[in-house]
Amino acid sequence: MLIDMPLEKLKTYTGINPRPADFDEFWDRSIAEMLAIDPKVEMIPSKFQTDFAECFDLFFTGVGGSRVYAKLLRPRKVSDRKGPAVVQYHGYSGDGGDWSSKLGYVAAGFTYASLDCRGQGGRSQDLTPVTGNTLHGHIIRGLDEESPEKLLFREIFLDCAQLIHIVAGMPGVDKTRIGLTGGSQGGGLTLAAGSLCPFVNRLAPSFPFLSDYRRVWEMDLAKDAYAELKEYFRHFDPRHEREDEVFTRLGYIDIHFLTPRIQGKVKMYTGLMDTICPPSTQFAAYNAITSEKEVVIYPDFGHEGLPDSGDMTFQYMLEML
Repeated sequence: MLIDMPLEKLKTYTGINPRPADFDEFWDRSIAEMLAIDPKVEMIPSKFQTDFAECFDLFFTGVGGSRVYAKLLRPRKVSDRKGPAVVQYHGYSGDGGDWSSKLGYVAAGFTYASLDCRGQGGRSQDLTPVTGNTLHGHIIRGLDEESPEKLLFREIFLDCAQLIHIVAGMPGVDKTRIGLTGGSQGGGLTLAAGSLCPFVNRLAPSFPFLSDYRRVWEMDLAKDAYAELKEYFRHFDPRHEREDEVFTRLGYIDIHFLTPRIQGKVKMYTGLMDTICPPSTQFAAYNAITSEKEVVIYPDFGHEGLPDSGDMTFQYMLEML
């Protein structure tokens, strides 16, 4: 049974969402804006501590002035030699997860950071003023503003990149040995952040979200995580008179246009029965990567836990030691 293209076609699929003409300039300006910000980093010891891991509530100022939160863990005994770090991104609407789930990395000698996406289930602020729908979904948040700079996922992508820069500048962290990981939205953010920070060493995304929106639409899968696309058209363009314009604007936050910037190694995990983030949309992002890469295929799995993928990612990151 197929829910998408045969695997051989997936391996060559390049996406159908329209690409904005000024896409590269847009992201070059955005990165420059992010780098010009004084992040005013604050690290507060967390109530959760262990005898081998220092744990901090980390806050920084992102684009637009929002204070963004991340969990930060690092080994208590810091050697004179700098070590690797991993930055994790969470699934859509969630948060950075439990402290205890990160301790294996710290025990192995990693600094570990886990972002709370602004405006979702964690502790980060979302101060961006926008008009239009704020009830269902962040893909369409800011879509009707005059400038694409107001797209919320632009700011979330930049938060992800800014956290990498903060971690890279910490004592005990080797900037050349930073890994990124996450699933679903976290997978999409892994690829986006690795695109905006090409010095990242390796990326391990699972079933990445936020790719090739028009393909999702044409497969009639604008539901579940992508339901906001249908909601947007129903409320704001019911006759689809602006359909090309809308998908072109969404192209600014389409990761398959960003991934050619990736220079680190990539290990992606994909279930071929995924009806939430269709495999073709994942391969659109993957196939645009020109650096060293591999994809681990789960033929019978959808948008769900993929057996052994966490262990494989851990081993993959351990190579940086």
